[in-house]
Amino acid sequence: MQTNRRMFLKSALTAGALPAIVPAGVVRAQEGRPIPSNRVTFALIGSGSMGTAGMRNVLKNKEAQVIATCDPFKSRRELGAKLVDETYQTAGCASYGDFRELLARKDLDCVEIATGDYWHVPMALYAVRAGKDVYVEKPLGVAMQWAWVLRDEIAKRKAVFQFGTWQRSVGHFRKACEMVRNGVLGAVQRVEAWSHGMGSDVGGIFNEGSAIRNFHINGLKPSPVPDDLDYNLWQGPAPARVHTNVRTTPHGIYHVSDYALGFIAGWGIHPIDIVQWGLGMDQSAPVSYQGTGRFPDVRGLFDTLATWDVQCKYGNGVELRFMDWLTAKPIIEAYRPGCDHGTTFFGEKGWISVDRGSLRTSDKAWQKIQWGEKDTTLYASKGNQWDNFIQCVRTRAPTVNPIESAVNDDLICHLSDFAIRTGREIKWDPKTEKIIGDKEAELFLDRTPRAPWKVERG
Repeated sequence: MQTNRRMFLKSALTAGALPAIVPAGVVRAQEGRPIPSNRVTFALIGSGSMGTAGMRNVLKNKEAQVIATCDPFKSRRELGAKLVDETYQTAGCASYGDFRELLARKDLDCVEIATGDYWHVPMALYAVRAGKDVYVEKPLGVAMQWAWVLRDEIAKRKAVFQFGTWQRSVGHFRKACEMVRNGVLGAVQRVEAWSHGMGSDVGGIFNEGSAIRNFHINGLKPSPVPDDLDYNLWQGPAPARVHTNVRTTPHGIYHVSDYALGFIAGWGIHPIDIVQWGLGMDQSAPVSYQGTGRFPDVRGLFDTLATWDVQCKYGNGVELRFMDWLTAKPIIEAYRPGCDHGTTFFGEKGWISVDRGSLRTSDKAWQKIQWGEKDTTLYASKGNQWDNFIQCVRTRAPTVNPIESAVNDDLICHLSDFAIRTGREIKWDPKTEKIIGDKEAELFLDRTPRAPWKVERG
C-alpha cells in the first residue's frame, strides 16, 4: 500500500493534473462503504474559520471520526488537528499541507472542502476520483463549465455530494418551502431574495474609514509570504499574483475575482437556494436576467460586485428579484424591518418570508398549518447539514442538497453577475444549458486554470 501511495503522489505532484487512473478506494466506495459497525472517517480541507466551524459539527457526530486536517497554512492545519485531539481526548489527528497526500489515504471516506471558491471544484474532482465523498462549501465555484464537469463526475462515480447551503437542514426553512409547494399562497407570482453585500450599509465599502474599505485600499501593497504558508499551492488554479497581507485573508478570498464572484454568490446563494427549493426548481433556473450594480469606487484589491439588483424570470412566468441588503433595505423593511437577509414568496393570497431568525407570513394562521398524508413534504434532514452528509455517506442515499441544486444555485448567481457586467439581458435555455445569442457572455462561463492545474473530464 505504501508503494502505491508514493506512486500516486509522485504522479499527481509531477503532472499537477487530475489522476487518470482511479485509485482502489473507489471500488470500496461503490461497494457501500462504510459498513454499519464502523464510523465514517472524515477530513477537513481548508482549516480556516468556516471550515473549522463545519468540522465542529462533525466532531459532535458519533457516527463520524475526524482523522485529518489539511491547509497550506501550517498553523491553521495544526490548530485544527489540535482541536480534534482535544475533543476526542486522544492523540492521532494527522495534518497535511498538500491535499493530494491526504486524498491518497485509503482509510479516508469523505472530506469537507472549505477552501476559497476557486479551489472547490478542482479539489472535489480530485476527491471523488480518489473514491471519496464530498461536502463542498458554497458557492460551488468560479466557472460554470467547471461545475458541469463535477456534476458529471459525481454521477459517474456515484459519489455522495453535499452542498454547504445549510439552510435546507433548518426546520423553519423547510416549513416555508412546504407552504409554497402546498399552495398556501395560491399561485406564486414573484419572489424577493436578498443578502449581505460588500456594500452593506453598516461598515460597507462605500463608507469612508470602514474596515473593509481600508482592507481594499491597502490590499495591493506587496508583503512577504508568511513562513508557514505554501503560497504557490494556496494560489493553485488561480492566476499567479504578488502576495499581499489582505489577499490571503477571508476579505481577499471573498471579494477578489481571481478567487470568487463576490458576495453575490458567497452570501447570495443562501437565499437563492431557498428560492429554488420553494419553487421546486433544483433541476432548472430562470430564463432571463437583467440588472444593475456597483463596484468599489476607489482603486484597491477588491473587484467583485458590492451591490446588485437583478430581475430574473422563470419560464413559467414567476419573477425573482435578487438584491444585496443595501439595495433591498427600503423594499424589505416595508414588511420585514431589520431583516438583512432572506427569501420572500408572494402569491395570490399574501406572502411567506423566511430568514435564519424566523418564518413570517402575511396571515399568521398559516404558521399553524399541519400537513396531511396527501400534502407535499420536503426532505427532512436529521440533525444539521453535516449530520445529513455523514448519514448519506453511510447509506448512499441522496443528500438534502445534491449536486443538481448546487449547480443551478450557482448558475443564478453567475448569470446575475453576467447581466450586470455586460449591461444587457442574459437569456438562458435550461434544457440545453446555454446562453442564447450572446457570445461575449458565453465566455464568462469558463476559466482557464493556471498551469499545471486542470479541470477536465476524466
